Amino acid sequence: MVAVTGAARGVGALLTRRLAASEHVKHVVAIDERRGDVTEAQWHVLDVRDPAIAEKLRGADVVVHLALDLDLESDAAARTAYNVRGTQTVLTAAAAAGVHRVVLCTSAMVYGAHPDNDVPLAEDAELRATAEATGVGDLLEIERLAKRAPRAHPGLNVTVLRPAVLVGGGTDTALTRYFESPRLLVVAGSRPTWQFCHVDDLVSALEFAALEKAEGELAVGCDGWLEQEEVEELTGIRRMELPSAVALGAASRLHRLGLTPSPAGDLEYTMHPWVVSGHRLHDAGWRPRWTNEEVLAELLEEAAGRHTVVGRRLGRKDATAAGAAGATVALLGTAALVRRARKARRRL
Repeated sequence: MVAVTGAARGVGALLTRRLAASEHVKHVVAIDERRGDVTEAQWHVLDVRDPAIAEKLRGADVVVHLALDLDLESDAAARTAYNVRGTQTVLTAAAAAGVHRVVLCTSAMVYGAHPDNDVPLAEDAELRATAEATGVGDLLEIERLAKRAPRAHPGLNVTVLRPAVLVGGGTDTALTRYFESPRLLVVAGSRPTWQFCHVDDLVSALEFAALEKAEGELAVGCDGWLEQEEVEELTGIRRMELPSAVALGAASRLHRLGLTPSPAGDLEYTMHPWVVSGHRLHDAGWRPRWTNEEVLAELLEEAAGRHTVVGRRLGRKDATAAGAAGATVALLGTAALVRRARKARRRL
């Protein structure tokens, strides 16, 4: 029996449907704060932070914990309280219920984006991310909980999947919004590399882990990566290059003033490499079905009609102005927003 948390939405819903249709899974328990539409699963409606979840997990062999909030617009403190406390509760409840494996999902972002990163990174590379990017602090704490859980609960196996830039199924992150901009912001002197992971491949890898075909820390993504020049050629979107101090300073000020959802740390992941090899899953027999080029094409389709500057979604009127402004729109728009916010503060 396999239990899935966060089963009514996003990746959790896709995995629940896939497991329910699998001939290798006899029974699927689905847990979320609302009931989903996979009728073949047994549903329990509750918050994953509720200790009562232990009783719902009794009899399960594997728990796949996907009840996470990584929404850009969520209150940061509330998001952390949900993500960290929820993971703690699920790990403790799983051990109490006699579950022998928990599968968690974080992100390859936990490796950090650094100019001296190996390309690609091995799964056992040091986790050098900081808490300065959206949700990454929560993911690092979840990684620490995953490390501690087997020591606290002997016999409990914890497997962690770390996908590259996730695309598909309406995924909305600072990194997918990067491709909604009229120009692709490139920080002078940086070395961007892009590796994607389609949600279909992530769901396939999660199923692989749930069926106990692979374990440990598992990176998930398309084979290889794209250099920035290849991305620009494939998308047809031209770059706008800015000095590091200007780009990072503007992003930091805008976020501090509450004008954009993305902190400056998100920009680091568009500057330095953080692609992964995924060799552990490959050695176990799993392969991605999507290529980076195919995922990027789908991302562009999903982004059609949306307009974003420095992580902030623009309305139709602002977007029209952005298109006309050309390569200077992000910098000028940033300066204008900062000036407007300062004037408003002085009036208070």
